[in-house]
Amino acid sequence: MEEPAEVRVGRGQRLIEAVREDLEVFGVAELEERIDILQSEIARCEAQIDRKKSGRAAADALFG
Repeated sequence: MEEPAEVRVGRGQRLIEAVREDLEVFGVAELEERIDILQSEIARCEAQIDRKKSGRAAADALFG
């Protein structure tokens, strides 16, 4: 018997689902942990933006 194929989750779909969660069911410690995780993700996104801007600036300097 064949294994069922895993459903592919769209890009950013898990984040969308996370922000729609009912926060009333979380305790204080869970909410604090959630904030820590989100702050880490923000920092990761900002670092990626900086890398992309640097790459773009380098390309513009070379080809511009």
